Amino acid sequence: MSSQDKTFRSFLIIWSGQMLSAIGSGLTAFALGVYVFQKTQSTTSFSLVILCSFLPSFLLLPFSGVLADRFDRKKMMIIGDSGSIAGLLFILFFLLSGTIELWHIYTGVVMSAISASILTPAYKAAVSDLVSEEKYAQASGLIQLAGSAQYLISPMIAGFLLSFFDIKTVLVIDILSFLLAAAAVFVIMKQVHTPKQVEQQSFFREMAEAFRYLLSQRGVLWLVLLMSVVCFYIGLMQSLFGPMMLTLTDSKVLGIALSIAASGMLISSIFIGIFGTGKNKVFILSLSLTIAGLFYALMGVYTTVTLIVVFGFLFFLTLPFVNTSLEVLIRTNIDNERQGRVWSLVSAISQIGMVLAYGSAGFLADHLFSPLLAPDRLLGQTVGQVMGTGPGRGIGFLFVVSGVMVAILAIVIGRVRKIKELEGKMAKESNA
Repeated sequence: MSSQDKTFRSFLIIWSGQMLSAIGSGLTAFALGVYVFQKTQSTTSFSLVILCSFLPSFLLLPFSGVLADRFDRKKMMIIGDSGSIAGLLFILFFLLSGTIELWHIYTGVVMSAISASILTPAYKAAVSDLVSEEKYAQASGLIQLAGSAQYLISPMIAGFLLSFFDIKTVLVIDILSFLLAAAAVFVIMKQVHTPKQVEQQSFFREMAEAFRYLLSQRGVLWLVLLMSVVCFYIGLMQSLFGPMMLTLTDSKVLGIALSIAASGMLISSIFIGIFGTGKNKVFILSLSLTIAGLFYALMGVYTTVTLIVVFGFLFFLTLPFVNTSLEVLIRTNIDNERQGRVWSLVSAISQIGMVLAYGSAGFLADHLFSPLLAPDRLLGQTVGQVMGTGPGRGIGFLFVVSGVMVAILAIVIGRVRKIKELEGKMAKESNA
């Protein structure tokens, strides 16, 4: 067996462990959200679970990649898996003692999220240590498959598990998945040596230079800022879809609904992989985002679970076209030697919208939109005649407003001159 085959086999061992831990993490994320909402009936409490799982990785984003370049990546992965287990054990301890409170759950989620932010960049960077350039695409596809498993597979499994067992069983399964992931790294520790890392230049100096460069690329900057606003509305949907559905059905159906809706991304990703998206990326971005906004709004109009799932599936079906067009436009308009630093900055700016959404979703739903759709309020007597009133209808109305705003932003993106000029730069480079 060649050395390349051996190292790729080592990658497959690590990937298998990370695949299992991704599924386990998806089980816990689903189960904790359902548990918190059913105990509190508070959308704010539900959305705070999502915020606690996302915020640490957002805050550590500029630093975690640097750590992955400066330290042994396999050891960092083991540390990350171990830290995630500690966060789960923290929650499990209070569940078993019968003294669980919301802050226990939030603290455990933050502990696991910090550990995940250490593990993820080390895992992705380790591909370069384990895989030859000829197999980069294959490895990347497998990593994306593992990452999507927590959205495609986990909700359905978690929904069934919660029908027969309680949340403690789900946490134990997740702990076992992290143990298997850490064991997979241990297996290849002595087989593959991480190359000695080159000392980096000043981190803050590099990021400051990347920020100045991004400011000079007006078209890319406009695109990133507008997409950050779009991410805010998408973050609202991610935070509130579960609470809205739980006012209409149970956790088992919610799990099935999430898995079916998320499968739309898988189907369109396969389509794009085979046929591509065409050359006019700005038009495709604007059109697909407009359609996504339409389906987003329609999810909020109806109370029939089947229709919500159908519109959710169609919404997710459009997202890979948005993501692919966006990535190509940015990637082809940034100098290659600045790609890493600028992408880190782009990710941080775009995710600001997500952070604001996760932090405000509960307040908007519980204290603003839900009261507006009460039967005795003006909107309840007007809009409520079409959408219905009562639990979950305020979230539905927020979905309608958010979907319309996404569609408007999509049209704006397609008409901003600086963004349209990005297409011209792409054409010049391809002709050159």
